[in-house]
Amino acid sequence: MTPRLRPLAVCLAVAGCPAALAQTAVQQAPATPARTLETITVSASPLGLDAQSMATPADTLDGSELVLRREATLGSSLTSLPGVNADTFGAGASRPVIRGQSAPRVTVLSDGSGLMDASGVSPDHAVTTEPMLARRIEVLRGPATLLYGSDAIGGVVNVLDDKIPEAVPERGVEGSVEINGTTGSRERAGAFGLTAGQGNFAIHVEGMKRRSDAYRVPHWTSGKVEGSQTESAMGSVGMSWIGDRGFLGLAYTQTESEYGLPGHSHEYEGCHAHLGAHPHLHCEEHDHGDEGDDGDHEDEDHEDEDHEGHADHDHEHGVPYVKLKSKRVDLRGEYRQPFAGIQRVRLRGGFTDYRHHEIEEGEIATTFKNRGFDLRLEAEHEPIAGWRGVVGVQAARSDFSALGEEKFMPETRTRSTGLFLLEEYRLADWRFEVGARQEWQSTDPDEGHPSRSFNGTSVSGAAIWNFTPGYSAALSLSRSQRLPSAQELYAEGIHMATNTYELGNADLDKETSQNIDLTLRKHAGDARFSVSLFHNRVKNYIYANTLDRYEDFRLIEYAQADARFTGIEAQADYRFNSHFSAGVFGDLVRGKLTGGKGDLPRIPAARAGVRAKAMWNNWSGNVELYRVFRQSRVADYEDETGGYNMVNAGIAYDGRMGASDYTIYLRATNLFNQLAFNHASFISTAAPLPGRRVTLGLRVAY
Repeated sequence: MTPRLRPLAVCLAVAGCPAALAQTAVQQAPATPARTLETITVSASPLGLDAQSMATPADTLDGSELVLRREATLGSSLTSLPGVNADTFGAGASRPVIRGQSAPRVTVLSDGSGLMDASGVSPDHAVTTEPMLARRIEVLRGPATLLYGSDAIGGVVNVLDDKIPEAVPERGVEGSVEINGTTGSRERAGAFGLTAGQGNFAIHVEGMKRRSDAYRVPHWTSGKVEGSQTESAMGSVGMSWIGDRGFLGLAYTQTESEYGLPGHSHEYEGCHAHLGAHPHLHCEEHDHGDEGDDGDHEDEDHEDEDHEGHADHDHEHGVPYVKLKSKRVDLRGEYRQPFAGIQRVRLRGGFTDYRHHEIEEGEIATTFKNRGFDLRLEAEHEPIAGWRGVVGVQAARSDFSALGEEKFMPETRTRSTGLFLLEEYRLADWRFEVGARQEWQSTDPDEGHPSRSFNGTSVSGAAIWNFTPGYSAALSLSRSQRLPSAQELYAEGIHMATNTYELGNADLDKETSQNIDLTLRKHAGDARFSVSLFHNRVKNYIYANTLDRYEDFRLIEYAQADARFTGIEAQADYRFNSHFSAGVFGDLVRGKLTGGKGDLPRIPAARAGVRAKAMWNNWSGNVELYRVFRQSRVADYEDETGGYNMVNAGIAYDGRMGASDYTIYLRATNLFNQLAFNHASFISTAAPLPGRRVTLGLRVAY
């Protein structure tokens, strides 16, 4: 079998395992009683569905599983889920990558409201949400444009927290405290939350603080990734009025963070672009003034070079770092049965005042600011001729600016408004779903650049068939449109974090994606599985086209071409008895431009693995082993990354002391201390994934 086909074969084998497990379960059903699990409603679903009832795949992390999976950043916390990766940037920033798509095609929400930070502009900008304070994290894989706008064409991550109380504590006061420490980076973290209330009023206070040194990496010259240190703190106070039929509350949250920017090189700061009919770079000892040179250089063979040399960057003046501060106000409310015909009205909103400085040699080099709001109102109506649904409106505004040495885009003001409708109809063993969204967007830059206005229409239809007890099949068809971002329209300047000189294109048109998603699930009994196949064809896909390259520095222009994404995600588990279960999982995505124009950059490599869970009295544990395959399907000017094996394990003890519950947990990641390069990262060879780390923690709830 050829190396290119091996990942596909393994993932197809994973997809085939559920059938065998299901057959085993049927044969053994009389001897083993079926298990029942608590049904968890996905908050990001306006129809109030659980993950097994949704047309497109959804996953949730909560409880002990979330505690054992959490990392310092959101993206890294989700990489255990099929179809989800992270575009890691050292230890301070990582954004979720869903089915090969990241920001600005994947939206991160705070309980249904947009964050309005700067993470959509660059991978070195942190997502301003804190996994340690999250109650549950939901991931919708595939287009969620109907519900959350064009920036959700690749998927949605919804982070739920307790900052705004939705109920008065039964005993008047409840809370939690957690501390942990991690080897490999000397990370120390602590968090607390306290909710108190009486009558119709409740207040919640929470906070956290984390600090870590640069993390260690095996087989690296300095033994660690320079610039991967972090320090962050977050605090929030919220209050609610709570009645018999709903609540209304406000919360104020302040986030402060400092983290290093590994992979930064000063040697390209003198580079600039020569524009015109044949744009090219001009750097020291590099001038493509000759039109006969098309910029297609012979790629260096990074596979044979000594990776240890990547850690030997020039740190004469210190590694640059980000100093971030975000102030945010959240508004949340819900009112059940406000009047005849309406079952529920739901309100979500947020106002954010965000800024961060990028500091070099002790001086502020660039400042990024974003000041904006996101407001969403939904109304769920009573069934009409058997159809139950939600109608809603969403409005947002973002005032974004970049000032200083790396002002690579003008100040812009982006406004958007969307109207959406989602309806379902149930007939016997079938559930049908249809929806539509109309969106309007205007982007106004400062003087010297043209304003652009767009509108987009997205529609979808789906059918879910529960063809036999415990089994379901779902087919989803959608046409989704994404509107260009301000960065894609107006960028012009050097961007050192990604080692690029960026050129926007004010003539860009909207993307149109035709999507099909087929999912087969078994969600009852001792054997359970889920297999999803998807195919997306995108007209006018916006991508960063490399025009020229000098060493690791690139001249890119945002361009459009047709593209397609195809993939599979699968997971299967079998419960052998009340104490032990095991399973397999895997995913694969291919992304490329059509017409023979090549592969798209930073598409995650295929993965396949096994996992096991055990429970005995108050003890629980898990272990997983998976293989990340070599990624050889790369874009022009992009380097291949080798495969690696990853082993993670965790163990926890749950106890009770007086009126308090406590959990002591120990988890290990990269247990065999492998050197691992994340292909989805912009700086994969400059900042590999951390080596072996062991975390010991204690959580007390009272």
